[in-house]
Amino acid sequence: MPSNKPIGVIDSGAGGLSVLKKIQELMPNEELLYLADSYFAPYGPRSKRVIKNRCFENMGFIELQHSKALVLACNTATAAGVEALREEYDIPIIGMEPAIKPAADLTRTGVVGVLATEGTLDSEKFMDLESLYKDKVEIITKACHGLVDEIEKLKIDQGEIVKLVTEYTEDFLKRGGDTLVLGCTHYALIVDIIAEIVGPEVVVVDTGMAVAKELKRRLQSEGLETDSKQKGRISFFTSGNTEDQQVLLSRYWGEKVPVLHYLNFLLTI
Repeated sequence: MPSNKPIGVIDSGAGGLSVLKKIQELMPNEELLYLADSYFAPYGPRSKRVIKNRCFENMGFIELQHSKALVLACNTATAAGVEALREEYDIPIIGMEPAIKPAADLTRTGVVGVLATEGTLDSEKFMDLESLYKDKVEIITKACHGLVDEIEKLKIDQGEIVKLVTEYTEDFLKRGGDTLVLGCTHYALIVDIIAEIVGPEVVVVDTGMAVAKELKRRLQSEGLETDSKQKGRISFFTSGNTEDQQVLLSRYWGEKVPVLHYLNFLLTI
């Protein structure tokens, strides 16, 4: 039967908005809940144990909202916790995976770059994925220390972002890379800056729409799509400072949005 229950989308901060936009674009009538775990951002430098615990803490909130599906819109969180979440919960849970497969199909030079957090690149999940393609293409990975922090700043320093992206793509470009994978949802928020730095000959690949399509496929296969004809509501929550997150999330969403603290919200229901 069709379901008008909401879809939960979780990220460490603002990065998952890049996925949320694709979900809304593809399924405009679905109700969406976005939870930015901003108090604990960034996830990249944190241990797998801590990130896994945050996944379950955040999932507890999503479950209380009677969500019909979850998108873990964070590569680092997916690597640390998606399998454990799937073992515990029966709803469809969609994770993120760096788009090495489509990049390997797209490359002309045979050199693919992956920008990601250290938590993603050091994970067993990523290493298993990389091993499937390293004999077919040269894969140049780069842990982008500090880039998420810059993207999450209330007052964005574009000069510092340009400096970091230039540094982190230098080796990839020198070695003839022509396809660049954004292995962190935060990086998709600055895709225009990245594309300008690497130049028009480089294809920049992110997985936002692919994740949205997989979510739609899962909802269809399980009969969970909404039958509402109205535009779906989107609610924004955070574990951090609500005033700061309203500024940050509104900037990247493209319009002013109300942001509630998820614990305070629970006390009102």
